[in-house]
Amino acid sequence: MNQQIEQLALQAGFNLHNDVIDGHDFKHEIEKFAQSIVREMLKTCEEHPGWYGRDIGKQIKQRFGVKE
Repeated sequence: MNQQIEQLALQAGFNLHNDVIDGHDFKHEIEKFAQSIVREMLKTCEEHPGWYGRDIGKQIKQRFGVKE
């Protein structure tokens, strides 16, 4: 899990070491959810009319470890 996503999940109250329900570890789903939010933010950045939006989008991708 990306360090930034993990830190935000912990701040949101997830116990990433003990969030197992019926034998299922939810870390992967938490990471997928966070990345889907990041992708939505990236759409906004990439639709920005200037180059700044694209540059910000690249920085967000790097920070959250989101692949294309």
